Amino acid sequence: MRKAYRVKKNSEFQSILRTGKSFANRELVIYYKPKVMQDHFKIGISVGKKIGNAVIRNRIKRLIRESFIQLEDQIIPDVDIIIIARKPTVHMNGNQMKRSITHLLKKQCLFK
Repeated sequence: MRKAYRVKKNSEFQSILRTGKSFANRELVIYYKPKVMQDHFKIGISVGKKIGNAVIRNRIKRLIRESFIQLEDQIIPDVDIIIIARKPTVHMNGNQMKRSITHLLKKQCLFK
């Protein structure tokens, strides 16, 4: 995923968490905030230390990024999204992660 698609600044991250809407399932929590006049969506990923060591956390982040790359053309462009992983993501593979993300995005009408 290109860097232009990522939420990088802490102030942006905190703004989305404070004022955005949230929705969750068993594996993931999604915070999102509409942002007008944006060419593409942006995502931020958070995986806490309670979930596992650095190898496991980085694997989860890679799976989430890969899922968003596959869903890139289906997501509405004018939204910023923060994804927070929960403990069950440790045992997920790529297809399960993509299915979980798709479920949350469909529930919140974030698909085109």
